[in-house]
Amino acid sequence: MSAADDGRSLGQLVAAATAEMSALVHDEIALAKAELRQDVKRGVLGSGAALIAGVFLLFALPVLSFAAAYGIHNLGLGLAWSFLIVGGAFIALALLLLLLALAKFKKVSRSKSPQKSVASAKQTAAVLSHAKPHPRAAGDGGEEHPQLQGVTRSSV
Repeated sequence: MSAADDGRSLGQLVAAATAEMSALVHDEIALAKAELRQDVKRGVLGSGAALIAGVFLLFALPVLSFAAAYGIHNLGLGLAWSFLIVGGAFIALALLLLLLALAKFKKVSRSKSPQKSVASAKQTAAVLSHAKPHPRAAGDGGEEHPQLQGVTRSSV
């Protein structure tokens, strides 16, 4: 089918194609926004579910602590000693995790890689800021650099 069969001129066809492309781009942007909203909604719901799960775990900790203490008490130990053992186990676990965290923090502070990268970037910037193009002779271009006598400049 040609432009003559449709009764529209070439200019009208180009205008129609441009309008349709514009509408297509706007529709694609609207689709991307809708997908982004849906992803954000899913993320918020997932975060809320994880937060509620964390609260339930926090509520379960005292209950499980009491269960452990009473379980130790049923083995024949006094109730006070049972609770002391459970509390001591929590303190020992907390201290172990604290030592692990301190070891990780020390590795982070001793790490020189970001500082090396920054220093390298500064050095590169300093070299580039002092870099100047080589001067070329106005004549035949070979007086200053004898190794470039046979080289010609392209017109690209």
